[in-house]
Amino acid sequence: MNYGIDQFTFEDVLKIIESPKIAKLNAKAKKQITESQQNVKKIIASDRTVYGINTGFGPLCDTKISEEETAHLQHNLIISHAVGVGKPISKKLSKIMMVSKIHALSKGFSGVSLELVERLILMLEKDIIPVIPEQGSVGASGDLAPLAHMVLPLLGLGKVWENEIPVPTLEILEKFNIDPLILGPKEGLGLINGTQFILAHSILGLDKFEYLLDLADLTAAMSLEAYRGSASPYKKELHEIRPFEGSKKVASRMRKFLKNSENLYAHEFCDRVQDPYSMRCVPQVHGASRNAYEHLKKLTEIELDSVTDNPIILSDEESISGGNFHGQLLALPLDYATLAAAELGNISDRRSYLLLEGKYGLPKLLIESSGLNSGFMIPQYTSAALVSENKSLCFPASADSIPTSLGQEDHVSMGSISGRKFNQVLGNLENILAVELMFGAQGLEFRRPAKCSKFVENAFDLIRTKVPKLENDRLIGEDILAIADLIKSKTFVVN
Repeated sequence: MNYGIDQFTFEDVLKIIESPKIAKLNAKAKKQITESQQNVKKIIASDRTVYGINTGFGPLCDTKISEEETAHLQHNLIISHAVGVGKPISKKLSKIMMVSKIHALSKGFSGVSLELVERLILMLEKDIIPVIPEQGSVGASGDLAPLAHMVLPLLGLGKVWENEIPVPTLEILEKFNIDPLILGPKEGLGLINGTQFILAHSILGLDKFEYLLDLADLTAAMSLEAYRGSASPYKKELHEIRPFEGSKKVASRMRKFLKNSENLYAHEFCDRVQDPYSMRCVPQVHGASRNAYEHLKKLTEIELDSVTDNPIILSDEESISGGNFHGQLLALPLDYATLAAAELGNISDRRSYLLLEGKYGLPKLLIESSGLNSGFMIPQYTSAALVSENKSLCFPASADSIPTSLGQEDHVSMGSISGRKFNQVLGNLENILAVELMFGAQGLEFRRPAKCSKFVENAFDLIRTKVPKLENDRLIGEDILAIADLIKSKTFVVN
């Protein structure tokens, strides 16, 4: 893979952060970077006034800066913008930000030096990863505060991770015999203008969301088996006459997961007419969430392969001060995806509830000796609490805008908040699905000796390696966490 040349997918970025040396800066990319920097130098020599190169920033864009003061200007830009607060984002997210920024700078429209880009690559390869606070970006003019924190280690400032502990950058640079950089014209602005904080959250979320979409289908199939519901709502003919891609895919997957089910064969001879919506409408509900995933994936990968700097250096004659840094293009689909992820949890909780009702041959609360034992009553409370929390997180951050920079930046996206909320909802969804899987496995115990498809049986067997059948009350909170760990490690076979 070549920075600045190849079209990256979000999966490519995840591969690079695990093995940084698989991405290279080839000769063409180096030429692009060098030519862009030369254009900046020519602009300075021409004495033309160009925003961010020889002017102040934001509302100070009319203040001319001398050539002698340029380096000081860029240094001041970074230290004045590193004002993030809150807990640090994960080291993984910081790495994704770095890869995304390297890729964007390597396209040759930002005017930074080759040395600067190579230093970012070196830091990534040597695992010198910045500590970046999670709050402080309004998602327009770029993710200024988090990107400033990402850049501080280039100057020998801020903190980086060592064995999961934040330590002063200089301590680590000295270990590697690396000197801090002095930023040249436009370099500070090129580094902190961009949407890489929003983008990193979208990339990380897409990776989780993709797996959880697949797992939610499998989880629904296990619940349907335990409930002995009907498979007819998943027939191909039904979805061909309302052909949304998401619902067609889910229906196809459900047919695969339910193939050769002895439980559903038994249901064919019962007197039930139809199942509740949470069992019957899985293709439509899960499918709608899949449509949102595909939308976010498409737009995220456009953003990943874009230049979100400002101003854009087109030549030594033309630079454009535009709005490519504005996060709205990702903020809206992130809010949409947040709602889509929350809905997977919403319908999952409903299926869990149905399994507790004591209908169709299942014992009440999924335990034979209820009364003395509470059985699975309270885990559904946990699921309900998480579902409610997710609903509160679904308010679209992108619906808000608060003017900043003395009105110069009078409409902002709040996309950084959209990205953070998206990942919070996905984290809650992991635990909601863990509860449903626990209930589904318990329900299947009362359907034996009937067998399920190989996919459902494999999921059942995996759960039973960590969580035994519930005969009497025990610390089942630990069971939820054990299944959630299997989900987080993507242990369930979902395809």
